[in-house]
Amino acid sequence: MTTDQEARRRAAERSRTRADDRYVFHSWSAQGAIDPLPVAGGEGAWFWDEDGNRYLDFASQLVNLNLGHQHPRLVAALQAQAGRLATVGPTFASDVRGELARLIAERAPGSRGAAGTDGAAGAAAGDDRRWRVFFTNGGADAVENAVRLARLHTGRAKVLSAYRSYHGNTTTAISLTGDPRRWPNEVSPDPHVRHFLGPYAYRSAFGARDDAEEGERALAHLREVVQLEGPGTVAAILLETIVGTNGVLIPPDGYLEGVRELCDEHGILLVTDEVMVGFGRVGEWFAVDRWGVVPDLVTFAKGVNSGYVPLGGVIIGEHVARTFDDRVFPGGLTYSGHPLACAVGVESVRTFEDERILDRVRTLGADVVGPRLREIADRHPSVGEVRGLGFFWAVELVRDRATREPLVPFNASGAAAAPMGAVVAAVKERGVWPFVHFNRLHVAPPLVTSAEDLEHGLAAIDEALDVADGYAGVAT
Repeated sequence: MTTDQEARRRAAERSRTRADDRYVFHSWSAQGAIDPLPVAGGEGAWFWDEDGNRYLDFASQLVNLNLGHQHPRLVAALQAQAGRLATVGPTFASDVRGELARLIAERAPGSRGAAGTDGAAGAAAGDDRRWRVFFTNGGADAVENAVRLARLHTGRAKVLSAYRSYHGNTTTAISLTGDPRRWPNEVSPDPHVRHFLGPYAYRSAFGARDDAEEGERALAHLREVVQLEGPGTVAAILLETIVGTNGVLIPPDGYLEGVRELCDEHGILLVTDEVMVGFGRVGEWFAVDRWGVVPDLVTFAKGVNSGYVPLGGVIIGEHVARTFDDRVFPGGLTYSGHPLACAVGVESVRTFEDERILDRVRTLGADVVGPRLREIADRHPSVGEVRGLGFFWAVELVRDRATREPLVPFNASGAAAAPMGAVVAAVKERGVWPFVHFNRLHVAPPLVTSAEDLEHGLAAIDEALDVADGYAGVAT
């Protein structure tokens, strides 16, 4: 095929994709204001469009592609399962569903295989179960069912969640969400959700001078919210272990431990949302393992199988699961534990261990990503703070380091969001696809990204921040 023929072929494919895409109703979008990029393929940490333009995926799509595009082991597992048994209903037992549940339970917080190791060290056959797993189709319905479990187990209705959080777009999940995506959905909110302020030392609501003080004051605030709401009315406190889209906010040491103690004091269940940070994102099977805290319920999705087939779930503490040994759990999903999704999940766990993914994320995060981002922050007046762990970081952009005025206003749109739009465009022009929210660039590449590709992506951000620097010191 000649160069001209190849160009015509690509143009025809692009035209066909865009024509067909007109029939797709896209999420979180004004339909007439978007022009989605047609993606033709991907491999590892890279994907490319139908014109052959390559992009380093510094967003892991939607922070779910933990093992990268087209991982050969995951693709092979999917193909093999499709050839053997493509689907089976949730009322039947499935070998891959059961195996994945066991693998997850053995690596859940507090289990012997969860302490930051890649190797399988779970409970031996015949040991008492500590966890069970309820499979869902994704993160939002995992949150919905975690709340259902907590309410039925405790006999209480209220659930507390943080501002600056995202938990999904179904009724209770969006009610629990603490960012502007909740606002237009409040026509039919869950009436028993209450919000509190979590720790955010860089923009402390509590006048804290450092992380430790921020954690103490945020915990005191939460304790007061529980007191004022009535401890005996609260079924659960649900929080993102590390706040994701809303800022990559790392909880100060002692905060999660304090929330655990508060819950224990009042018979409240602790639910950690690990949808974004579970399965290696910060170098742990679950981010909460870093602080040694054991929740009652854990929600997961995304990285469990890198999104090759939709899958999520709730890891249920045995003390909660036993509530339903003789009592019907009033919930279920047609595709709960779909064999195609679970087969990829099983192979994902094996791949994590064989390729020592947790070790490489901790090492490269500490030796490459963190130091390089701090160098970038020192060089650019538009960078207010960088923060993160492993392969999960945020670069918070400001107009003024002294006042910490954000580069763009909270929830900016249109012309007010133009400075961030210019920065993002500059990153993409350099062949890197970033994750962006409000005044932040998030660094969340696939966990298989090489050190060389990490350096390439961070260099692109470094260069693009010259655009942000042009706004530094310019008042809004």
